[in-house]
Amino acid sequence: MKEDPPAPHHSQARGEPLHRGRAAEAILPELTSAPHALRVEHLDEALGIRTPAPRLSWRLPGGARAQEAYRLTTDNGWDTGWVDSGESLLVPYAGPPLASSQRVGWTVRVRTELGESEPSAPGRFETGLLWPEDWTASWIEPGTMPGGPKGERPAALLRFEFDVARPVAAARLHATAQGIYEAFLDGVRVGDAELTPGWTQYDARLQVQTFDVTTSVREGRNALAVILADGWFRGQTGITRAADQWGDRLALLLQLHLTHDDGTESVVGTGPGWRSSVGHVVAADLIAGERVDLTRLPRGWERPGFDDAGWDDAAVVEHGYAGLVDSPAPPVRRVAEIVPVSVTRIDGDRQVVDLGQNINGWVRLTDLGPAGTALTLTHGEWLGPDGDVTTDHLRPAVPFLPEPLPAGQVDSVVSAGVPGDVFEPRRATHGFRYVRIEGHPGELSPDDVRGVVVHTDMRRTGTFSCSDERVNRFHEAAVWSLRGNACDVPTDCPHRERGPWTGDWQLYVPTAAFLYDVAGFSTKWLRDVALDQWPDGTVANMSPSTRGEGRESPVAFLNGSAGWGDAAVIVPWELYRAYGDVQVLEEMWPTVVRWLERTERMAREQRHPSRAAARPDPAPHERYLVDTGFHWGEWLVPGEEIDDFPAWVAADKGDVATAYFAHSARLASRIADVLGRPGDAARYAELADRARDAWRAEYVDERGRLTPDTQANHVRALAFDLVPDALRPAVAERLVELIRKADTHLGTGFLATPFLLPVLADSGHLDVAYELLLQDSEPSWLVMVDRGATTVWERWNGVSAEGVPHESLNHYSKGAVISFLHRYTAGIELVEPAYRRFRVRPRPGGGLTSAEAAHESPYGRIESAWTLDGDRFALRVVVPAGTTAEIVLPDGSVDGAGPGTHTYNCTLEETPR
Repeated sequence: MKEDPPAPHHSQARGEPLHRGRAAEAILPELTSAPHALRVEHLDEALGIRTPAPRLSWRLPGGARAQEAYRLTTDNGWDTGWVDSGESLLVPYAGPPLASSQRVGWTVRVRTELGESEPSAPGRFETGLLWPEDWTASWIEPGTMPGGPKGERPAALLRFEFDVARPVAAARLHATAQGIYEAFLDGVRVGDAELTPGWTQYDARLQVQTFDVTTSVREGRNALAVILADGWFRGQTGITRAADQWGDRLALLLQLHLTHDDGTESVVGTGPGWRSSVGHVVAADLIAGERVDLTRLPRGWERPGFDDAGWDDAAVVEHGYAGLVDSPAPPVRRVAEIVPVSVTRIDGDRQVVDLGQNINGWVRLTDLGPAGTALTLTHGEWLGPDGDVTTDHLRPAVPFLPEPLPAGQVDSVVSAGVPGDVFEPRRATHGFRYVRIEGHPGELSPDDVRGVVVHTDMRRTGTFSCSDERVNRFHEAAVWSLRGNACDVPTDCPHRERGPWTGDWQLYVPTAAFLYDVAGFSTKWLRDVALDQWPDGTVANMSPSTRGEGRESPVAFLNGSAGWGDAAVIVPWELYRAYGDVQVLEEMWPTVVRWLERTERMAREQRHPSRAAARPDPAPHERYLVDTGFHWGEWLVPGEEIDDFPAWVAADKGDVATAYFAHSARLASRIADVLGRPGDAARYAELADRARDAWRAEYVDERGRLTPDTQANHVRALAFDLVPDALRPAVAERLVELIRKADTHLGTGFLATPFLLPVLADSGHLDVAYELLLQDSEPSWLVMVDRGATTVWERWNGVSAEGVPHESLNHYSKGAVISFLHRYTAGIELVEPAYRRFRVRPRPGGGLTSAEAAHESPYGRIESAWTLDGDRFALRVVVPAGTTAEIVLPDGSVDGAGPGTHTYNCTLEETPR
């Protein structure tokens, strides 16, 4: 497999004190004399932002230990003067009020122990349309609304021509839609964002994109053109394939602002005079796929001079401008292309493309065959015994569906025989490694096909490698599963469900935040989590929440589970830890409060029937015992099959729910403390203590044994500090006994797996942690690698020993174990938010002879790299400017380190196993 940058876009689918005698050497990095790496909010490019006080960040000059003061200046007259502060992350703009479409340049100087710095290179941000009155364009709909069964509706084409009488110095296009749009200006695709405007809770929030189109506008005649398809707004969503979740009609809103060389401005937008039709995109659905007939392509339709006399007038409609927002996240983009490893003909009509890597995205096909050639492309993750693509395991088949639903993921194209035509379906995404192409008369080669990787264009921030190649392969599989499930929202899988599940993201976000900058991506999603919260405090399973699976749906009772709803608490806390963002805590605080009020109310007012029957008079601790309501529980425990769904739903899962009650209440106390809410901090600390005590009273017997006697319950007891300190060694020993009883295999499912190896390591069982990590029989992580996985499976037996696939083969949740590699094997541990202070404490084991990891923290790059040669351990650490690190070597020696590169050596008394 070869991963290339994406091709150009086409308009048509194309430890150690020094005095103890250990070697410790510090090397300062190459010095930079000025602050650098300027950012606005969590964006590298802040175009079209709508916040009145954007937050500014920078990194310190190389080698600086700490900032003593900063001075911000902008080209609109703001000068802070010297501010005595060590803050260099997310400092709010406080200059003159910002106007719409205002471009602001800014620079920063800092004082450190190195002295006063030079000014930084300029940073910039530009506002979008801030106020409803800034909009003069009208919403429009296609004159004839594309119809048909769900999943089979064509895309609409819309166009408008206009004249530009004077030279243009700057041009900005502001765009959004009910549906997904792809815009062109004079035949040139606008921007490189995909699947715009993105997926949000459309009832309240609709994102607007702003594009710099200065180079595309010309004097004279111009044309704006748009392909408008169903997308999430009215296309199929989720495991039920529900459609029309926010409406059954498409709509478009565009406004083009032109600033001329004489300083005057003119505006062009959607409204009267726009024309619409259907054309070559004969069906477009994110799940089902996209069908294109290039013989029906109205060539030139996106350029000026096209005859649209036979087209319909677009209809002007009223949707208003309330709820139009910007996005704190980078856009979805085509981030890479993959050259197939093979193309194999399996019979006279079918050829199978193998990308060598399971991805989210689509293919780009350049050989379409002679005119009239009809090609069908079926995308899948696995091959059957006959070498053909299989998708049976991706068909939704769950207890509340009467029968399995189609897997989808099928595209088609009819060739027009025109040289240069390219098929690239940009209105559907697929989770796949393999593609069956049917109907091509010729022999396709890897040169004719590319796999296009599509996801939110997050900045990569973390890497890891070690001396065990299978561990490296699993780490990469976990990275690819994140990439495959970060397409505008965090999803469980990129095919079968595509659900933005709360539980999945809360358990993976610490891992994700090491690997990629997910601050903006997660903030965008959390705003929908807050909007989707029910009046009673229930947090929806998924956000954005659809009508088909939300509060008024037949499966409404499945919402509000412990471990899933707790994402409203856990995710903002983890973002604060990783990025130092207090604002996200403030923004989510009301949601946190309502969720915990609901949980506390359920504990106080309800009892599980089985407990009420066994103990008619409730024990005092039950006031804080959460044993009612629906809960997914540990979920997907190895060997656990749900044969009786109603009975499983009704089962008491209070051990899990009460554990999460105590955990989230404890986090809420810490959040309140950060926010300067001492009363709330004290209240939630007490609530956490009460919930913890309730858990102990109910699930710890007089001998100190836990009920239920499962690996997951023991892991949670240790990870969430549910048991007294005096009991922790015994609980850890029992966990090890359970692991040995399972022939040294894990027995955790969804929720406890991320904590399994860390609690073993922290309780003195590092050797067992490594044994589990390196276990290569089922269930284990390395089984996935040995059976050919390039992404992480949903189930531990995702592919059986016989090669039969089961459900999703691209679920990142079980990949959260790689955080153990970052934090324990390589030893990079966050101590203070944003890694302002961190610890490097490698814990070698498992026969590994080397490991290295790097993380681009908000302050700069952190590195930890070690080798083990017999009993000689050598470590190299890089500490970025503005931070301090504590170095803990395997022999227990400790050192403090400031900015620079540091090397350490020690001798181990016992070689780690």
